[in-house]
Amino acid sequence: MYRLHRAEPVSPSPVHAHKGHDHCCSGPAPAAEVELGPVTAGAQLSRFRIEAMDCPTEQTLIQNKLAKLAGIEQLEFNLVNRVLGVRHVLQSTAPIEQAIGSLGMTAVSLDGEQSATAQPKAKSQWPLWLSGLAAFAAEVLHFTGLAPNWAIAGVALLSIVAGGLGTYKKGWIALKNRNLNINALMSIAVTGALLIGQWPEAAMVMFLFTVAELIEARSLSRARDAIAGLLQLAPELATVRSADGQWHAVAVSSIEVGARVRVRPGERIAVDGEVVQGRSSIDQAAITGESLPVDKATGDPVFAGTLNQAGSLEVLVSAPASQSTLARIIHAVEQAQGANAPTQRFVDNFARVYTPLVFILALAVAVLPPLLMAGAWFDWIYRALVLLVVACPCALVISTPVTLVSGLAAAARKGILIKGGAYLESGHRLQVIALDKTGTLTHGKPRQTDFERWVDGPSDVGQIAASLAARSDHPVSMAIAAANPQARLEVQDFVALPGRGVRGEVNGQPYHLGNPRLAEELGATDAQLTARLEQLEREGKSLVLLLAGNQALALFAVADTVKDTSKEAIAELHALGIKTLMLTGDNQHTAEAVARQVGIDQARGNLLPADKLAAIEALDHQGHATGMVGDGINDAPALARASIGFAMGAAGSHTAIETADVALMDDDLRKLPAFVRLSRQTRAILAQNIGLALVVKALFLGMTFAGLATMWMAVFADMGVSLLVVFNGLRLLRK
Repeated sequence: MYRLHRAEPVSPSPVHAHKGHDHCCSGPAPAAEVELGPVTAGAQLSRFRIEAMDCPTEQTLIQNKLAKLAGIEQLEFNLVNRVLGVRHVLQSTAPIEQAIGSLGMTAVSLDGEQSATAQPKAKSQWPLWLSGLAAFAAEVLHFTGLAPNWAIAGVALLSIVAGGLGTYKKGWIALKNRNLNINALMSIAVTGALLIGQWPEAAMVMFLFTVAELIEARSLSRARDAIAGLLQLAPELATVRSADGQWHAVAVSSIEVGARVRVRPGERIAVDGEVVQGRSSIDQAAITGESLPVDKATGDPVFAGTLNQAGSLEVLVSAPASQSTLARIIHAVEQAQGANAPTQRFVDNFARVYTPLVFILALAVAVLPPLLMAGAWFDWIYRALVLLVVACPCALVISTPVTLVSGLAAAARKGILIKGGAYLESGHRLQVIALDKTGTLTHGKPRQTDFERWVDGPSDVGQIAASLAARSDHPVSMAIAAANPQARLEVQDFVALPGRGVRGEVNGQPYHLGNPRLAEELGATDAQLTARLEQLEREGKSLVLLLAGNQALALFAVADTVKDTSKEAIAELHALGIKTLMLTGDNQHTAEAVARQVGIDQARGNLLPADKLAAIEALDHQGHATGMVGDGINDAPALARASIGFAMGAAGSHTAIETADVALMDDDLRKLPAFVRLSRQTRAILAQNIGLALVVKALFLGMTFAGLATMWMAVFADMGVSLLVVFNGLRLLRK
């Protein structure tokens, strides 16, 4: 499949996945893959885990630092797993590790044995508990007056040192790089509170902020773990037959294409391949989202990460572990998290301008009233510090990535692979969905739908027709042969009649098996038969007649049958207010017949790929947001031109996974309305989160100017809104 340029291309989006324990309130968000120069043939890729690389703030620092090192050609950021890939021509990675170390971060080299998604070790919580006890003690001592100011200051400083050094360190790095993120603003606010003698409040603010960060980190990890959990579906070892015929357990990463793997009942399949021995039922929910197991026998494909339930299987490996369907899904979802949706780009750009303005406003609040209106310096400096805390757009910024990542993970669980947050968010705009017929609405394989005896004749007319049909490789003949599995009769003097059918003797009697044209040539039609043939043709069926001389013994109708789920899917789309259109290369009669069966609004037949493209372009020019559903190969121009291109049955097509905007991992069209509903829910949650964040900020800004808000109240407000938008976004992960 090739890719065409869209009329309204989605611009390459920067990675901006807020993970871990760090808010990111501002700063540029560079792309996931950053070219620093031409990549040479001898460049090597080194990977590093950087636990402190939580968001684009750290990404920008790292990019700017490594861009100054000679020999580094490309950077690949994976913020989801906190992994940095560096393509370079250096003799060792020491300069890279030293450069990252100078930013206050530690780069741990990942070799081939280490997983890029390993979870970091849990940090000890006793410093946080000490910080909380000290902050509470400082508040009690200050309120009761049981201790002098120097003692209260000492307890407060103990709290800040125990729980806030990490925030100060990150804030200092951000300030050095002229980046006003939440750590910088919080460091300034706490330091200002200390300078004006608000020791207990400074300690409580730092403690509450640290607690908020910890709770938010654990909440956000749910979205990340929903993706990382995919990696655990495929086992690390598999039983492989060696050259001497013995079976041995070997690492999946070392299994080569063409190897033979044995899968016992209850085991997960380790690799993509084809069944060469055995029968079983396979739970493919992890890949296709199908709720029921699928029966597999010799010749059927199986996928890594699926569960073998019943019998033992032997599988011939068709792809290495790094290129399995599961691996491609994981890679695609990780890449999707690196592409900002329109709302996220708006929020990021807003925050980039908003944060410096808030900082300038806080300075004005601290200085101008005392100078111009004889206000009390202490009061207005305090209000400025409150303003710094409450006005930080953390909840606003964090609201979009957690919602989008949750939506992408929820879709993957349903067997819907979405290639970017932009497509997940824009799906709610779809007004018209165009669908290919063959393989999309229908099974894509001709099947016998009708069998009618026309006159009294031999009792075995079905067997005679199947025996003649079995000698032909025409798809219609093959469908008739498959529908009549009786023992084949011997056929003598067999002759193929191009464009009309076949002729042969069965049991010493001559017969013809052919289309209506052949029947007309032999004079075997009459008004009644012609009327019946015309009726079946209007239903989009191909007709075959068994003839003896000039007499029609039986007629057979063959058609590409509609999938059971197609009618239900179209009805659901209509219930969502979306119009449907069929675009097919089949004749208009067939197109209209299938459209009537499934309830499609309009059908257009006899279309070449260029005609389908023109139809999509016409809808676009009319201002319609249009989706196109096809097999991912023949419909490439139309898929590329549509607002969103959907590839059907992508589990069997690596090309579709790599190129479609949205890949439906099995052949169930009901995933289409499921995608639209998920997109609308995602859009609604984004609007709720942004609205909530802005309303609460506006409310507390007013309270701050009125002198009614305190610093600890500001932290509670910021923490509360941030957690609310995180939990609201995580609702998408509920089954």
